[in-house]
Amino acid sequence: MFFDSLKKELELRNFSPKTIKIYLYYNQNLVDYWGKDPRSVNESDIKDYVNYLLNERAVSAATARLALNALKYYYVNIQKRRFNYLSGLHLPHRPQRLPVVLSKPEVVRLIGSVKNAKHKLILALMYSAGLRVGEVVKLKVEDLDLDSRILWVRQGKGRKDRQTMIPDKLIFVLNKLIKNKPVGQYLFTGQKPNAHLSTRSVEKVFSRALNSANIKKQATCHSLRHSFATHLLEAGTDIRYIQELLGHRRLETTQIYTKVYSNNLSRIKSPFDL
Repeated sequence: MFFDSLKKELELRNFSPKTIKIYLYYNQNLVDYWGKDPRSVNESDIKDYVNYLLNERAVSAATARLALNALKYYYVNIQKRRFNYLSGLHLPHRPQRLPVVLSKPEVVRLIGSVKNAKHKLILALMYSAGLRVGEVVKLKVEDLDLDSRILWVRQGKGRKDRQTMIPDKLIFVLNKLIKNKPVGQYLFTGQKPNAHLSTRSVEKVFSRALNSANIKKQATCHSLRHSFATHLLEAGTDIRYIQELLGHRRLETTQIYTKVYSNNLSRIKSPFDL
């Protein structure tokens, strides 16, 4: 296979399976588009291919940028080719959108609207520990240190382990959940006992809860993680600590929540008005 070397390098660099799949796809798609051996691909071929993605397939600038990064990695890092087009091209970034954040009362209503105990716990954990949907479904018994109130997220985004918090309110129900579960078992199993619950199942639970709670915001499961970070910031938590809890490599990623917080300042009264 032409791209075995690319796959091995990406795995060595701890790229996520999803990113590896995307990088392999666009490199394969390029040679399929031209019907060429990758060693004979030239700079003009890549330029025309990116234009094809933008103009004929009408992909977003973000998708075209992802394809370009995939091609850069293979032709510049692996093949050591000098392509001025790849080095100098910068596609426009889409305007940064503020994340959708639920208020504390909305979070309470959302979780309270769920009748199924397991589903209620999943949503509560996502909010209270700042978990991604792909992280909560993969939690195992050994990831919980209930005495220390610590939850381990193993190999989260970026293939990086991190610690986050377990709230006191969930200790009893988590103790009850893991009481008869052996080490190595998922907290939330799916239809098969040795498989974890699917992310799609959790997304459906969230969507139903959103409707039941009569919340009109365009929220997703990830909004619970956004809400976790924003509410900590509003409570005065240091942003670098929030960065660690979320597992962000760059502080700039976490700083988006300061913009959400700034938008909420209009609802805060001056002490002179109290």
